[in-house]
Amino acid sequence: MTGIGAGGPDALLLVSFGGPEGPDDVIPFLENVTAGRGIPRERLAVVGAHYELFGGVSPINQQNRDLLAALRAELDRTGIDLPLYWGNRNWHPLLVDTLAEIAADGHRRVLAIVTSAFGSYSGCRQYSEDLAGAVAGLDPAPEVHKARLYWNHPGFLDAMADRIAMTLDGLDGSRRERAQLVFTAHSVPAAWTASSPYVDQLRAAAEHLAGRAGADHRWDLVFQSRSGPPHVPWLEPDVNDHLEDLAARGIDTVVVIPVGFVSDHMEVVYDLDTEAAATAERLGLTMVRAGTVGTHSSFVTALRQLVEEALDRGPVLATVGEPWPNPCPSGCCLR
Repeated sequence: MTGIGAGGPDALLLVSFGGPEGPDDVIPFLENVTAGRGIPRERLAVVGAHYELFGGVSPINQQNRDLLAALRAELDRTGIDLPLYWGNRNWHPLLVDTLAEIAADGHRRVLAIVTSAFGSYSGCRQYSEDLAGAVAGLDPAPEVHKARLYWNHPGFLDAMADRIAMTLDGLDGSRRERAQLVFTAHSVPAAWTASSPYVDQLRAAAEHLAGRAGADHRWDLVFQSRSGPPHVPWLEPDVNDHLEDLAARGIDTVVVIPVGFVSDHMEVVYDLDTEAAATAERLGLTMVRAGTVGTHSSFVTALRQLVEEALDRGPVLATVGEPWPNPCPSGCCLR
């Protein structure tokens, strides 16, 4: 399935975006994220102010440590004796350093599990490019194979469904029955979607999850966290604009569901819990947010099952549609 070859991987690598862990990290981190894009430092300072609200610390690194611990325990429980490493694209521990460590430890076949469930350039292909770049200078260089997209894996969807159910259960009966489900994902340039399954996968996941929540006709898919220049079309509607529309339609209760995110990192705690929450308050909307899958036991089980796929010890699972091919099609998720 992964192309790793006989015997499967001899090491596992959790790959994530990374985030600053103190005020002095913020601008260097943002410079890493935007390298080569010509973003002026003034714009970085504006985004950096979001991090200042949280002491210059993104939640993502600690959430990755928690996920690593949960996955390690799950692997040990099920007898999968493979070393587990962690590397980030944009902040320490950086992929280039972690893969150098993996090579020095003598590992030659690595399965990379990315904290991104859906297919887009930034959520899939760019990770593959960064992994290839990180091993380019190593001799010998380990073979690194990225695990398949898992947006429709039963463990991911079960975890997300449970998060939604817990959130709905926190509403009183009448609000729960009329609440509008608003699924959110990171916006990307509209042109990227011509070669990616991003929107189709998001819609399929949202439709499935809304059905499980008994809200077949009370859901929408919106986008957030746009970061591109104004003249470049990005996916819409923006979550804040959509909240305006819902209020104008007389809807008074909204459950925001960050289905496109694996953990409650900065783009969740700022863009939703801070910015969108302020919009909802201004509009008089009751807004509650479902949690991301995080370290939910079903999600951790799903990651372990992806490892078992690579080891040819378990089935290839999908709840909605077909499992995404691995490796990805050559022309997929271009920008």
